[in-house]
Amino acid sequence: MVTFFMFLLPAVLSFVIVIIVPFIFGVYYSFTDWNAMTGGADVNFVGFANYAAVFNDPRFLHSFLVTVAFAVINIIVVNVVAFSLALLVTNKLKLVGLYRAAFFMPHLIGGIILGYIWQFIFNSAITQVGSNLGIGFLATSLLGHSQWALLAIVLVVVWQNAGFFMMIYVAAIQSAPAELIEAAQIDGATYLQRVRNIIMPLVAPAFTVAMFLTLVRSFQQFDVNMALTAGGPAGMFMGQAIPTTELLALNIYNTAFTVRQLAQGQARAVVFFVTLALVALIQVYFNKRKELEM
Repeated sequence: MVTFFMFLLPAVLSFVIVIIVPFIFGVYYSFTDWNAMTGGADVNFVGFANYAAVFNDPRFLHSFLVTVAFAVINIIVVNVVAFSLALLVTNKLKLVGLYRAAFFMPHLIGGIILGYIWQFIFNSAITQVGSNLGIGFLATSLLGHSQWALLAIVLVVVWQNAGFFMMIYVAAIQSAPAELIEAAQIDGATYLQRVRNIIMPLVAPAFTVAMFLTLVRSFQQFDVNMALTAGGPAGMFMGQAIPTTELLALNIYNTAFTVRQLAQGQARAVVFFVTLALVALIQVYFNKRKELEM
């Protein structure tokens, strides 16, 4: 038993030092006027003033709404694309290993690099094609339109992550009892009927895992958002000019390190954590219920 805890101790200490202690200090600083420039003795307790400022800030409220919209769209599109790709690469196709590697490859590209690559594609490559073909919609960059820039981020994130979630679904499909699928095929069930009534219920736990990971990644999206749009373009919300594609993680970063309001940025991070924890728990609960129903 002592040996067991000795092996466990480094991991526990690392978790406490890197996660638990900074989280506790962060919650404490969210109730102060801390700016990281003064000593600990000069930090004053301000109560819920930072939280009141957070919920009265149109820029934060817009970021919250945009993040929710982004998460909903991203969860649906990523999982539909990933499951469709998984069905494709689990069929008896030639070069199926090559297809799996090709679909998974974008996930290996860093988010910052990916953002700059797609920024060039949206701003130069696609607009050039649109100009040459006389297609007005493509002649201007999607990133310059507030109503389309968020969908551009969704497209890039789906392209990056669909292959990763595809592998989760591939593992689940391959672990499903093949005799059930073959029996349904012999009984005359069509491919879509086999997918809907046999494969999907059997891989329901994979949907729970994939949707949970997609939800968390959607709310935590930062690197692609910063590199691709940096929160732009600008727009109006509640009578104030705000960045229209600034997701919550980027909003927290800008508040803390661009505007130098670290205590308020920490308060936003606490609100972000509580919201994400509640939404994730609700999602897992309903997915688990769905597993039992299926």
